[in-house]
Amino acid sequence: MYLGKIIGTIWATRKYEALNGYKMQLVQPLNSEREKLGDPIIALDTIGAGPGEIIYYVTASEAVIPLDVDMAPVDASIVGIVDSINIGINKEDVS
Repeated sequence: MYLGKIIGTIWATRKYEALNGYKMQLVQPLNSEREKLGDPIIALDTIGAGPGEIIYYVTASEAVIPLDVDMAPVDASIVGIVDSINIGINKEDVS
């Protein structure tokens, strides 16, 4: 899974029939520090996320798994909305 931020919504009057009912979102990949990581991608929204939200997504063949179809031309799917990110180093883990 990868971290990203929704920066826009893609509107299409026509799309592959199996994708009807799903929104396409423009997602900016992020690292754990919430810094931009590469170029934005288009991901299919399977959970109802919206612009400005931090999300996590899956890519490749796993992107079809959250859909209610067996096969669809999808490279990335949004599968969760992030509530918080906690990054810390345990003193016992540092030598």
